[in-house]
Amino acid sequence: MNFPVVQARLAEPDVARIERAAAYVEAHDTDDVLAELLPGLAPAERADVARHLVFDHTAVLVFPDSLDGLREELCRLGLEPGNVTPSVVVRDRLTRRYGPALADLPVGIVHVAVGTRSVEIFALPVAPDSALEAVAADEREAEHESHHAFAVTAPGPVVPAGLRLLLQERGGAVPDGGGYNGHENVTVLYHRTATHRRFELRLPGRHDPLPDPTAALLGVMTGAWATQAVATMAELNIADHLADHPGLDADTLADLTATHPDALRRLLRYLTSLGLLTSADGTYHLTATGQPLRTGTEFSLHPLAQLYGGPFYDSFTGLTHAVRTGEEAFAHRHGQHHFAYFAQHPELGSLFHRAMAASAEMFAPVPTLIDFSAVKRVVDVGGGNGALLARLLRTHAHLEGVLFERPGALEEARAHLPERCSFVAGDFTQSVPEGGDVYLLSRVLHDWDDDRCLAILRRCAEAMHPGTQLLLVERLLPTPTAVAWDVHMLCNVGGRERDEAHYGRLLAEAGFEVRACHGLPLGASLVEAVRAPV
Repeated sequence: MNFPVVQARLAEPDVARIERAAAYVEAHDTDDVLAELLPGLAPAERADVARHLVFDHTAVLVFPDSLDGLREELCRLGLEPGNVTPSVVVRDRLTRRYGPALADLPVGIVHVAVGTRSVEIFALPVAPDSALEAVAADEREAEHESHHAFAVTAPGPVVPAGLRLLLQERGGAVPDGGGYNGHENVTVLYHRTATHRRFELRLPGRHDPLPDPTAALLGVMTGAWATQAVATMAELNIADHLADHPGLDADTLADLTATHPDALRRLLRYLTSLGLLTSADGTYHLTATGQPLRTGTEFSLHPLAQLYGGPFYDSFTGLTHAVRTGEEAFAHRHGQHHFAYFAQHPELGSLFHRAMAASAEMFAPVPTLIDFSAVKRVVDVGGGNGALLARLLRTHAHLEGVLFERPGALEEARAHLPERCSFVAGDFTQSVPEGGDVYLLSRVLHDWDDDRCLAILRRCAEAMHPGTQLLLVERLLPTPTAVAWDVHMLCNVGGRERDEAHYGRLLAEAGFEVRACHGLPLGASLVEAVRAPV
């Protein structure tokens, strides 16, 4: 075959990348690619997702010296390219990454057929010895634009929206921009996986609103405003008023809360946008998300909202100090650890213990999750106000309890625990009461570094006979809840969240054997361990 004069040339690294992409497309189907990109999806979820989308192509960005003759160059390499068209989305992404100098440069796109799929080749022309060679080198190294693409086969906006939600919440994908390409009449939605891989969803036609990374960042940056809005809602007892009288208007709520009507109306509008309220015809109702801010309910988060909007909110202004030094920001701002500080400020100490009890929903399954039939005595080590211990004693009338805590915490707990519970003051890094059949460590270890955790676990082990059970309640990484709380622990407490393997190593070093791990509400987990034979 005689080829016309070719103007464009591709460097060997780019040719090799195209060949690797073609080999990948040929060897993988939709389920293969989903399993590789999103291992968090269960097989049944992958199968359901695959009913609505199909693996379409793999994309690479290459750097010919010109777009003229690019198609002929690809033919010369033995490939079967289509026509070269402009790529608006990738040009915009490159402009955001490297500056406005790239805004007027042409970026081509051409598909090379590989069976029923293709390799999508983006091409940014880079003349020899031009300043863009640095861009080409960076892109070849980082592979910013390389990705796998799925064509969404379901028409309309509903199924694509559901797919995006599933891929993000269950698959762990994060939106990574996108846009509409009028040359192909397709909307592309980029995502990034937990392992830094990229994929795109291709939706026929124009879909609005398109992802806006800047708007998404602004949403994250203003999260502090939401924290304060929720804290104000709690302080004004708005949830209680709306629970007692659904459908109140802003003026009536202003009278009940002694607030400025217009200012309150603006707060209510913001709370509605956050999903805590609904509004219609000037009246307001609580949503399921707003309900936990009611007071006097079993799992009220009212005190937690005040704590997170109060002293713990203030200390987050010192997060940069904590990240730079590894020291807790709370102590940096207040001169001492929050336990000591709250002990000197009884109103904050009371708020802290009530806030910890507010998360007691995570304990609800424990009494029936574990077999306590042969247990007589349960020792709660550092159990705060005894929320978990109280639940066990209420459920199992034959149990006796021991709450081992600081004196101030014991005073807070006495009103919540039955008579068959005894109270022992002490320091669990020094000693732990003996004679228990089951020991509880509920949200204790995450307050401390590894050395202090080992000291606590060893004191527990010294008090236990071989085979005695230890129940550990913590949030386990890498769940999103634990990831957020880990930064909170760094900033406010000086401790950390850990993954299951990390706790397993600490337990083993202290003389325990892990037997099981169970999921609990509110992103918590229950780790079962027993004292190993001596």
